[in-house]
Amino acid sequence: MEIKVGIQHVNREVVVETTETAADVERAFSEAVENQGVFTLSDERGRRVLIPSTKIAYVDLGEEHARKVGFGTL
Repeated sequence: MEIKVGIQHVNREVVVETTETAADVERAFSEAVENQGVFTLSDERGRRVLIPSTKIAYVDLGEEHARKVGFGTL
């Protein structure tokens, strides 16, 4: 699933491709906002993105089962 995070006063959004579900991402975002903590996302390769929740402008959750384009294996 593709997640786009807009950050205040930053022109580019952060785009993360993750295997987490939309419900898990929404839960993590809600907890980070409630505690004024850090919103943590993990991508498909195991890398982590940490964003202070007080600086987040928006979170855009893409489709969970988006179809991939290309000649890779299914």
